[in-house]
This record gives sequence, structure tokens and C-alpha cells, in this order.
Amino acid sequence: MKSLTRNETAQYLLSHDNYCILSHRRPDGDTTGSSAALCLGLRSLGKKAHVLFNEEVSCRFAWLHEGLTKETVEEDDTVVSVDVASPGMLPKAFEHLLGKMDLRIDHHSSATSFTDCELVDGDSASCAELVWDVLEAAGVTMDKAIAEAVYVGVSTDTGCFRYSNTTAHTFAVAAECAKAGARVYELNQELFETNTLGRLKMQAWIVDNMKLLRGGEMAIVAIPMAVEEEIGVTQDDMDNISSFPRTVAGVCMAATLRETSEGGTKISVRAVPGYDATRVTEIFGGGGHKGAAGASLKLPIGEAVKAVEKAMLELK
Repeated sequence: MKSLTRNETAQYLLSHDNYCILSHRRPDGDTTGSSAALCLGLRSLGKKAHVLFNEEVSCRFAWLHEGLTKETVEEDDTVVSVDVASPGMLPKAFEHLLGKMDLRIDHHSSATSFTDCELVDGDSASCAELVWDVLEAAGVTMDKAIAEAVYVGVSTDTGCFRYSNTTAHTFAVAAECAKAGARVYELNQELFETNTLGRLKMQAWIVDNMKLLRGGEMAIVAIPMAVEEEIGVTQDDMDNISSFPRTVAGVCMAATLRETSEGGTKISVRAVPGYDATRVTEIFGGGGHKGAAGASLKLPIGEAVKAVEKAMLELK
């Protein structure tokens, strides 16, 4: 594996062609926005580029990939992943590509190398920021579509610039997005100021079923699939729901567990500065950042709750 700088990554992109760009499982705004922006930027350079269709992309972000996707990877494709910290973050439909991936662009400080080359900057608040920098270095003229894709990635991964990962560079990229024509007000309204009834009902269920640990310093909540089905939430409703338990006064670290359709459990941990979410998720083969990390367990949700609670209580 070869580690690249932003400028070296730009040169890599300029010297190759036939790009197929991968996003991660349960796609959020950053992986969706980053893949869209990279694809659009490469096309503006005259490159052939597509985003590999990810069936898990929700309606909330699907508009970003309109006109950009294809169903399969071809033999001569240059395969690039964005915002994918480890092989376990790839959708099952993409797992056959392991060993055939050329470049990874990522911002997770706790990550696993699985491509020939990589640009990884753990100090970047979002992968979209890295994509913006690389496209600029490659000479791309940013337009409204690229700017909006990057803005979605930057804003969602920083909680609309509220999280501790937000830096001066984050604000600078957001400002450049606005200059390039991104509909900042409209996107903020849609992404952060609009709640569905299903999401509000799920938040109420979490309040009633959340367990506080260490006198309220930590919290853990497990959401069975049956509850999601009963409430009638969509994937859009559940987007970033793991941040909600952390908003309770006094809670410094919170773990949200969701039962998967395969019978396993997905863990998302959120933490304030001074706490490290990766110390919980790395135990289970996951990763991420100190403030936000995740993992997937091949355990029923009941057993997963016991294992995660034990891991949290043993933190020093």
C-alpha cells in the first residue's frame, strides 16, 4: 500500500481513467456526497467516471447520484473508494472487489488499508473536504453540482459545523461551496431542520428505552428491527439517529445498537472531546474517529448489548 498526498492523489487521478467509485454500506451524506463530487469532477476533466450503484442509498441522498451510476465494474476500471475506513464497511455486493481496488480516499484516523494506494487524513472533518482539495489540485473548475455534493458531505459529517471535528479548513471549504453556487440555506433546511413524524417517534422511543451507565456519564440503547417496523421508520428517518442519545445532558459517550436484517448488530458510538469512541468499536473490529465510530457484530442484538456495555464500563 502506498500513501499519497493530496497533490499526488490529483496526479494519480489525472494519469488514470475509467473510474468506478464506491461508497460504504448504509451510506451517509459524506460517502454519497464525496462519491458524487469525485465522479462529477473527473467527468469535467474528460475522464470516464461512474459511481457503482449502491442499493442502500436512501431517498434523502439518492438525488446526488442521479445520472452518475452504473451496475457493474468492468475489467479495466480504476476502482476508488471514498469514506470507507475498512473492508467491513463495504456493502456485501461490493465485497468481491477486495483485492481489486486501486485507490482509497478517506478521513478515518482508525482505518484498515485495503487498496493499492490511499489518501487518508484523520484530521479532516469529512472525506468531502479531501475530495474538494484533490479536485482543486487536479485543476477542476468547481460548479454548483460539485459544490452541493461536497457541502452535503462536509455539513452532515460535522453536524452542520457543530461537532468538535470542525476546523478552519472545514469552514473554508463550505465557503467555497457557497461561492460556487451551492444552495446552502435550502440544504441546511432539508438536512438539519426538517424532522419526519417517524424520526420524532423513534427519538421518543429511545428516551423511554435508553440505559444510563456510570451515573449518567454514558448511555446505551438497543433498537430491535421489530421496533423500527412497528414505528414505521425509513432509513432516512434513522439517518444519524445514533447522535441523539449523546445529546442528553451529562452523557459524554453513547452507543446505539441496531439489529440488522442478517441477524447481526450494527454499533454506532458517539463521544465528546476527552472520550474516544474508537476504544469501544475497535474491540469489535470497527473503527472511525474519537468522536464517532462504528462496528458490525455477527451477534444477536441481546448478546451484542451485553458485550458493548461491558466494553464501555471497562474503559478507564
